[in-house]
Amino acid sequence: MALRDFALLVFVCLLWATNNIVSKYVVAYLHAPPLFYAAVRFGIVALAVFPWLRNPPRPLWRLLLVAVCMGAGSFAFMFMALKTASPSSAAIVSQLMVPTTTLLSFLLLGERLSLRRSLGILLTLVGALAVMWDPHGFTLTGGLAFVLVSVVLGSLGAVLMKQMEGVKPLQFQAWVGLASFAVLVPMSLIFEPGAVETGLSIGWPFWAAVIFSALVVSVFGHTAYYWLIQRYEANLISPLTLMTPLATIGLGVAITHDPFDARMAFGAAVALAGVLIIAMRPNQVMLLLLNLRGRAR
Repeated sequence: MALRDFALLVFVCLLWATNNIVSKYVVAYLHAPPLFYAAVRFGIVALAVFPWLRNPPRPLWRLLLVAVCMGAGSFAFMFMALKTASPSSAAIVSQLMVPTTTLLSFLLLGERLSLRRSLGILLTLVGALAVMWDPHGFTLTGGLAFVLVSVVLGSLGAVLMKQMEGVKPLQFQAWVGLASFAVLVPMSLIFEPGAVETGLSIGWPFWAAVIFSALVVSVFGHTAYYWLIQRYEANLISPLTLMTPLATIGLGVAITHDPFDARMAFGAAVALAGVLIIAMRPNQVMLLLLNLRGRAR
């Protein structure tokens, strides 16, 4: 990978990690209604890339279903999770999206589930369970439960998108924005009465955060990521995106003072190792192990 492209990927991962912290601050400390926050974000995205709504790929129902799953479903539940969950724990548990997508691909698309990927799924699950474990036993808090819902919906959308062809990155973002906005607005009106007034009362911090999330993170960040995916193999890009949860943990500890003890460190290491095993090809895994062995001498 060219150094320029690697630097771009690092910057995108840092943007995503920063967005996790910003979203936590908005919904937990500024008390912005999460569904309203998500609706405004996707409304801005839809306006920014409105021209790309033309000539959508068929069938349209599948595109809308994918858009709602990966947009309104995944992001709204993550914002709801961040009201109570720390960015660090949410980032670790959200790594279940990779094995969940792999499992759904096996169940819905009939893709082969190798022993290596099965091991990766098991490790990721063990890591996530370690994060959700406390000295008094296993507890699934409301925040982390919302993370799991976000993971399942995002994974389902990713699997359904595998059956679609000819969707351009900005075109997909336009439909995600429009479909998610259409779903989230009535949900916010029903479940978050007074959300508009609350958002307006927060003032410029709310609007600065939502514009950053919509234009910088979504429009620029995701478009840059899709551009990199088109230039390089996904098996190269996917492992490198593990910089996002690592950066989220670091920023969470430094900025929002997330608790990070030995249990969290173990869970993070095991979960990320599982994701790495799933994402990398067997020859890449062996090369990595050989390099690590050589450095240990």
